Amino acid sequence: MWRPEWVSVDGRRILAARALRNFAYGFLSVLLGIYLEALGYTAAHVGGVLMATLLGSALLSLLFAAAADRWGRRRMLAGSAGLMAIAGAIYALGAPYPVLLLGALTGTLGTTSGEVGPFLSLEQAILPETTPDTRRTQLFSLYNLQGSVAASLGALCAGLPALLQGWFEIERLAGLKLMLVLYALLALATMQLFLRLSPGVEVGRENMGERRAPLHRSRRIVLGLSALFGLDSLAGGFVVQSLIAFWFFRRWGAGPEILGPLFLFAGLLQAASYLVAAKVAGRIGLLNTMVFTHLPSNVLLMLIPAMPSLEMAAACLLLRMSLSQMDVPTRQSYIVAVVDPDERTAAASLTNVARNVAQATTPGIAGYAMEVLSLGLPFLLGGGLKIVYDLLLLAAFRHVKPPEEQDRGVKRSG
Repeated sequence: MWRPEWVSVDGRRILAARALRNFAYGFLSVLLGIYLEALGYTAAHVGGVLMATLLGSALLSLLFAAAADRWGRRRMLAGSAGLMAIAGAIYALGAPYPVLLLGALTGTLGTTSGEVGPFLSLEQAILPETTPDTRRTQLFSLYNLQGSVAASLGALCAGLPALLQGWFEIERLAGLKLMLVLYALLALATMQLFLRLSPGVEVGRENMGERRAPLHRSRRIVLGLSALFGLDSLAGGFVVQSLIAFWFFRRWGAGPEILGPLFLFAGLLQAASYLVAAKVAGRIGLLNTMVFTHLPSNVLLMLIPAMPSLEMAAACLLLRMSLSQMDVPTRQSYIVAVVDPDERTAAASLTNVARNVAQATTPGIAGYAMEVLSLGLPFLLGGGLKIVYDLLLLAAFRHVKPPEEQDRGVKRSG
């Protein structure tokens, strides 16, 4: 495995944990809706599970992040991985729907190919301390690149139940349950990586003794960003990957053997975009990169349900994925750059909680809309709201620059 010298050992362990988690998220995000339908549940039930997952993720992110600097970041990360294993076990058993909702409320069920649970907030606070400031955005790009590649490979493995059925005559439902067992095992492996982190990832005791309010100088900036990121995630809740996969399944009859490779290629395009994002940000700035790559991707999102064939809808999705996630590493780098170092945990936590809470409100609505109103309506709602977010973000924060952009004149677009 490639080991960049400019990342510490703790940073590499976090990267490895991210890869394991996202591999699990990759296959589960494709299979979850199909698995729930195999258990006899409707699109509305699927939306309810997604909503419970995102709500639980938001609550746990807030609780764990508030306690992390006092009880230990390692413990909180390992505890999150333990909850992920429990959620996988509950779903593998095919429990009744109320129990499935409780499992979803652990906040660690992989409903998208991206992060769920409190992992992101804690890792986002630790990572800047594992590399020089000049490498920060590059590290966040690598962090997201590894996660995206792992999620893509996981999505490809979503076709395993069909292979097991064809080769070994294992029933479809049994094959799906085996994937959930694998999900739980990968969570346990992730826990072991977190337990091996050094004491250096914790907040120093000297800082604990003289701690100020979690947010002080940057409070207004963080609250403003949180509100806007919440709007973006509220829109994203209409089109989480599980619902997109479910739409392809319902609209075009695409099963795991088609969806797995599709989301593999989508994830690989997404991964490549992370590398491009760091280079683009170095030329036009973090905020401009966030906005001007996001706008065209949202137009493409709204076009997906209008496509007349499976092939064209898939092509539109792939084009969208080549742009839509370039704002992720730049956003993460921007958040920790425009606040003081001792505000990073609070800033990362608050912005991520705002995203999770907002995103938790819409999958249930999206599931209802797909069942009762129009199968493609969530794509239009999600894309339209995301465009509003982009324009508001540019208007409100175009003059708030990270230190490296203040020190050297970054070319501005627009």
